[in-house]
Order: sequence, then structure tokens, then C-alpha cells
Amino acid sequence: MKRPKDFPQLQNDTFLRAARGEETEHVPVWCMRQAGRYLPEFRESRAGKDFFETCRSPEACCELTLQPLRRFPFDAAIIFSDILVVPQAMGMDVQMVAGKGPTFPEPLKEPEDLQRLQVKVDVDKQLGYVFKAITLTRHKLEGKVPLIGFTGAPWTLMSYMIEGGGSTTHSKAKRWLYRHPEASHMLLRMLTDVIVEYLLGQVTAGAQALQVFESHAGILGPVEFKEFSLPYLRDIARRVKDKLKEEGKDVPMIVFAKDAHYALEDLSQSHYEVVGLDWTIDPQSARERTGGKVSLQGNMDPCALYAPKERISGIVKKMLEGFGTRGYIANLGHGLYPDMDPENVGAFVEAVHQYSTQMIKQM
Repeated sequence: MKRPKDFPQLQNDTFLRAARGEETEHVPVWCMRQAGRYLPEFRESRAGKDFFETCRSPEACCELTLQPLRRFPFDAAIIFSDILVVPQAMGMDVQMVAGKGPTFPEPLKEPEDLQRLQVKVDVDKQLGYVFKAITLTRHKLEGKVPLIGFTGAPWTLMSYMIEGGGSTTHSKAKRWLYRHPEASHMLLRMLTDVIVEYLLGQVTAGAQALQVFESHAGILGPVEFKEFSLPYLRDIARRVKDKLKEEGKDVPMIVFAKDAHYALEDLSQSHYEVVGLDWTIDPQSARERTGGKVSLQGNMDPCALYAPKERISGIVKKMLEGFGTRGYIANLGHGLYPDMDPENVGAFVEAVHQYSTQMIKQM
């Protein structure tokens, strides 16, 4: 078994430098869900296998993480896993149902259901398979690019645990916020505690950056976001950073709160080096509103990848001009969709590298 030390020397640290707002030779680029069903080799590896079983196999996760890097010159890898491994570690049953997505056979219905959850989670025991996958992948990457670890944010996980799966309105989860605010905060605190330990474990295992996905931010209004999401996002970053500082480690953190445009200023003052943006935010206004306090990541509409290749490069050029090349990581405003053409993903990556290199040279 590979050990989390003596990792190969990092050869391309462009992504880490951009996250810290330092100068780079080109704008780094990666894609959310770059290890995904749009790749035929991914579909082949996953064929006939249970989703969460795959998540629990370090070898399988490592292979799926590396696949996109064999095809495209991405500047970062993100470990293949799922945000719902955290509720699983807390004792909830989650299944991936074909055609339906993630499903909780017994979701949380009322506050007394919180008693079913494991409060003290031994992350090494419950989520050690993710740590092993990270360590193995760090070795297998051979220092080519940095490896990103990630987690779902408390509110997003809470909404899954109560809804029992995906939802358009999230009304069951939001009912808790309005009807059971104390129980909601209790659950959010429990999740936060597990997430902090989980992220620290990922760094120990070899993760070189961390992303926190608040995918369901947009379902909250500004008032609820400030009460039920933001304090926990801040708490996670602060606690993880304090602990890493003690260990002399410096790991950039990214927060991606989808559709939370109303919170850009708050997010830029939440101890994260990078704020991820969805495609509904204008790059230039995001720069102005975050006041140069953070690096930005995003935010091309994933559906732009359905455009012909020539058109993609024009869209990328405009995006780069909006964000500027400093303190910027190119990405999509959401994950890649399964029916996308890998060729067009390649065109996106190439356009980012090509235009940004030219722009930096002309500065």
C-alpha cells in the first residue's frame, strides 16, 4: 500500500499559484466532473459496477481521476468521489439508483431522527477509502499536476439527507429551516464537525487543494443563506486553516456556492483563497464585487460546449477578457454533462491556454 509521503515532485504548480493570486505563464484550467460519463473510457470502467462500491475502491477512484488527464492538459486533477459519502459515514444509507440518482431510503423527517446519526465519526475508519484513493492518486500522478480534494457543504448535505435525493424545490429541507431552526443548526453543526475532520484527513493523505461544494446555495434567499450556510462555510475554512497552520501546511481552499450571487461579497471574506462562480455571474462584475480579495474560478456555461469548436474559442476569449489573467482559474460554471463531446472539452482547454498565454505576453 502506498504511503502518504515521498510524493513525486510537483512539475506544474500553475493552479496553486493562481489560487494564491500569484503570477502565472498561463491561466490554469480544470473542469468540475472532468472524471465523468462524457468519457467513453469512464463509462467502460464503470459499466455494471455499483456507484458507491466504485467510490470505496481506491484503485477505481485513482483510475477514474487519471483518465481525463491522459486526454487533456488540465492543470489540476480532482479526486473521483461523491459528496454523499459524508452522510454515509454518519450512518445513513444512500444508494445510487439508475435513472433517478442518489436516493436515501430513510431520509430524516423530524428532529428526533437526528438521534439515528453518528455524532462522533471516526473519519479514518469510515472514510479511509477516500484517503487511500488520494494517496494512491498522488503517487500515480507523478507530480504532473496538483490533486484537489473536496466535500459537500453542510446545507447541501442536509438538504439531501432530508429530501432523500435530488429536488427542484428543496421544500422538505427548507421546511426544517423555518419550522425547526434549532434542530437545523444542530444538524449543520454535526455535519461541519465531520467535514472539518474529513478535509484535514484528505490533506494528510495528499490533497494539495480543497473545494467545498455548496451546490444548493441558490435555493436559499440571502437571509437564510446568512443564517444556515455562510457561518458553516466560514467555520470550515477557519478550522481547517488553523489546524493546517499548526502543521506548517498551506493548502488553498475554494468555495463554490452555486447561484449565490447575492453573497459574493460575503464569500470573498470567508477565509477561502478562491471563490468559484456559476455561469449566471458576469466576470467583470464578480471582480469588482470581490475587490481583488480572492482569486476567482469559473464560469463558462457548460452548455457552451455544445457549440462548434471555433465558437468555443470565442466564448473563452471573452471570458478571459472579463476575468483578467491574474488570480484566475478557468473552469465551467457547473459540472460537465454526460452527453458532451470530449473533443469540445479539449477545445475549451486549448483555448484557455492559448489565449491566456498571449494575453500575459502582451501585458
